[in-house]
Amino acid sequence: MTAEAPTAPAVSYGRLIPVTVHFDDLDALGLLHNARYPLMVERAWTELWNEHGVRFDGDWAAAGDACNAVRELRIGYEAPVTRPGTYAVHLWLERLGTTGLTYGFRFCSAEGTETYARGTRVLVRLDAATLRPAPWSETFRAVGRELLRPAG
Repeated sequence: MTAEAPTAPAVSYGRLIPVTVHFDDLDALGLLHNARYPLMVERAWTELWNEHGVRFDGDWAAAGDACNAVRELRIGYEAPVTRPGTYAVHLWLERLGTTGLTYGFRFCSAEGTETYARGTRVLVRLDAATLRPAPWSETFRAVGRELLRPAG
């Protein structure tokens, strides 16, 4: 008898990135602190793009597509996270523009079936020298197109 390897959770669009809630992420009531949700989403987003070579290593001029800033963050909390453990962040793109994008996210159970929070975040790609909007690279856009949520 052989054991099967665990299968990765499936989502119909975007990516499901595992995250860990630690005991010290909980507030005095034993709930995941509201400020931790965006932090864990940011960490998942960073992990996803690091897989594609988009990263910041301390040099803004060399950062390319990693040179971006948050324009807007919206989040709604749907159910409390009440214990440490493995969860996931479901990430996808809602819109991919020339210099900006909007991504959607769900903080969810590890397999993606239960949603604790959801929201959107708008990013703007910046020119490192001027801090003005700049176009995403074609490499970035190609990966981004794979993450777009299907219309409908």
